[in-house]
Amino acid sequence: MMYASKDLIAIQGPGNATAPLMPFWLCMLLTSTAGTAIAAEPVQTAQGLLAGSTLEVLSRNFYLNNDYRSPSPTDKSYKQEWAQGFITSFESGFTPGMIGVGIDAHGFLGLKLDGGKGHSGTGLLPLDHDGRSEDSYSSGGGALKLRASRTTLAFGEMTVQTPVFDTADKRLQPEYATGLLIDSRDIDDVHLLAGHFTAFKNQDASTRKGDFSGYGVSTGTGGIDFIGVNLFEDRLVGGALYASELSDTWRQYYANLHLKQSGFFLDGNLYRTQDYGEAATGAIDNTAYSLSGKYTTGAQAFTLAYQKINGDTPFDFVGGDSIYLANSIKYADFNGPHERSWQVRYDFDLGTFGLPGLKFMTRYVTGRGIDGTQAPKGGAYNPFDPATGDYQPQQGDGGRHWERDIDLRYTVRSGRAKGLSVQLSHVTHRANNAQAGDDIDRTYVVIEYPLKLGSL
Repeated sequence: MMYASKDLIAIQGPGNATAPLMPFWLCMLLTSTAGTAIAAEPVQTAQGLLAGSTLEVLSRNFYLNNDYRSPSPTDKSYKQEWAQGFITSFESGFTPGMIGVGIDAHGFLGLKLDGGKGHSGTGLLPLDHDGRSEDSYSSGGGALKLRASRTTLAFGEMTVQTPVFDTADKRLQPEYATGLLIDSRDIDDVHLLAGHFTAFKNQDASTRKGDFSGYGVSTGTGGIDFIGVNLFEDRLVGGALYASELSDTWRQYYANLHLKQSGFFLDGNLYRTQDYGEAATGAIDNTAYSLSGKYTTGAQAFTLAYQKINGDTPFDFVGGDSIYLANSIKYADFNGPHERSWQVRYDFDLGTFGLPGLKFMTRYVTGRGIDGTQAPKGGAYNPFDPATGDYQPQQGDGGRHWERDIDLRYTVRSGRAKGLSVQLSHVTHRANNAQAGDDIDRTYVVIEYPLKLGSL
């Protein structure tokens, strides 16, 4: 492995207590990048707060239908909701000077169009105390940002995109995290990112008081810290290295290597996760990796992928999209303990038939070899059940499942409706009892129209 062992990356705080890794590195990174920026560019040019600002409103109409073919966790065989959302995003420019100051802000309004108590719970809308879909919900937030040279420090509520912590945008409202993020491009072909986040706004919530949680983990015990680098992002050969720490739960490391050639794209991803500190979810010793290859010829593309999880616990993560493995797709992540999975995918751009903007995609993934019975007893993945007087692992032995996705998407390319998109998606997932997933048919219809208002 390219990474230091977890014994080497801890630091000692007062009284010989082990202090969190990332806040220390955040301070070091901020100090070093700020110093480089000041030395390299003593005067920061900027357009100003408003002159360099952008304002956009995204209209998102979302219909979601879940048809369960096996008993669902809520004993509902059918869930259906239809909602309209408006997502407003404002990004200011920066004030002139060596250190520029700016503000980013966002607002959201969600309105129920359809969804009774018997069909609620798709994740599009929050639920009231009777289990009914709320008629409306709204939220807002923002972040203060500082810039020196090509380094930005943001503090507040924001979206985040890294392989070890990534907020999702899969429903009516995007997810948001509250904390601190450093983004630096001061070195050519090197993109540094580091963050410390302690609060989360879920996709169907109005406040940021929620915890971000995974299959067995939660940030209820603290927060998540990370540091990483994307290398040669715009070159033929590139990669990434990241390390993260979830308070008293785990330390997770990530590596990526990809190759882009004419018509070919090869991509490899590797995660290594180990428990640390109080081990709030129990012992974890997990390695997960995926390999994928994509071949494009004309309007068609063919993808093959393989993914493997080595460990007695699932590959777990926090943040809705914090899994950059090839077979993490619309419904399933294929991340069960000891699971191996294969994917075949086909993409077709129908623009070649005189329909510019119309694209089709279908894929099939199958997973086998799941065994959750060896997960440490008493941990989050194999808890004790007082009702039965025994331990109940999340997944059994011999688990297997498959998923098929079909997507059709049309985007208007020109004219007054430019940017308007309509997406129709269908997902089918089937699993045996040992896999413990739902047998479900899911249908999405998403209509989006971005209104870019430009500078203020």
